[in-house]
Amino acid sequence: MRFPEAAFRIIVENNCPFYEPGDEFVLSGKAVMVEHKHKKEKIFINTTIINMPFDKSSCRILIEDLTDVLIRFKSTDRLPDYELDCSGCTGTAHLQYKKDRKAGADSPVQQIEKNQAAIETLLSGFSIFRVLEEEHLRQLAPFLRIRTYNKDEIVIRKGAAGENLFVIISGKVEVVGKDGISIAYLERGEVFGEMSLLSGEPVSATIKVADLLKVICLDRKTFKKMLSSSSALQMYFSRLLAKRLTEVNLIRSEEFASGIVGKLSDIPMPELCQMMNANQKTGTLTLSLPRGLAKLSFKEGKVIYASYDNKEGKDAFVCALKEKEGRFKFIQGLPAEDMKQSELADFNWLLMDSLRRIDEEKA
Repeated sequence: MRFPEAAFRIIVENNCPFYEPGDEFVLSGKAVMVEHKHKKEKIFINTTIINMPFDKSSCRILIEDLTDVLIRFKSTDRLPDYELDCSGCTGTAHLQYKKDRKAGADSPVQQIEKNQAAIETLLSGFSIFRVLEEEHLRQLAPFLRIRTYNKDEIVIRKGAAGENLFVIISGKVEVVGKDGISIAYLERGEVFGEMSLLSGEPVSATIKVADLLKVICLDRKTFKKMLSSSSALQMYFSRLLAKRLTEVNLIRSEEFASGIVGKLSDIPMPELCQMMNANQKTGTLTLSLPRGLAKLSFKEGKVIYASYDNKEGKDAFVCALKEKEGRFKFIQGLPAEDMKQSELADFNWLLMDSLRRIDEEKA
């Protein structure tokens, strides 16, 4: 005898120790009251069948909650669209039943079982999924979510906690670094969000949508679980990290080949200017400072031009010298017309006089 079934699916959980969104519980059975007139007694009969996630622990609290639903409605074929909050232990879960949804009708796991070839075709374009064994893919499928973002939307923001891994299905994103500088573009099949999940550190760059974007999204908890159980996935991300480091080092080597880059927190302004003078540098030092961009031009280590905070010359040099935070980049070489300019003043005198003026302003 087969009873009607009702599939309850977890849609939200808060610190549930056993289950996650997407987990499904199929409830069936009968709850009836039988009267025996001759014996003058009533007998309550309850047959509850709950099909639970195979690879998860059994929560007796949730079993009791689902059993109470069956007792209340007597049979699942009488059950309307229904939502249920579990009674709770150290965490809670919110479950939903839709009358027009058959058990497992839109479960990714069931879709894979019914149409494995189609799913494999969909995922075959993504190297991150190709490394997984079929069993791992089956376990992962219920937790994959597809999200769409419009152009110019921010997917993740620099400094935020990393919550998800993203795989691009279609579209393009821009990786934006400090001061709004574009670092790179990522397209179909590429992954982002992994660095923060792997390191536990805040997101290191903002991801902005360049073209209408569709992504596969995997939450932190599931990602960590899959990573710990799949050596192939561990190898994939080891190689990805190595690739990321190679790309960063290449960018840095290109920057250093064209000049000098750095932060004022590492090299204070007075020391930076002294370094330019001691090495008789010729070129332009561009700085991103709290009050905007500053520009200092050096000719054989001598300062020939300065602009910052709507000032030029010595006043601009003094204002720039005050700053403690910011980034700088030095590009070697000057246009021919700039090479004709004279120095603002003897370098040592200019530096000492500027520091004196700064001290007087503080006093």
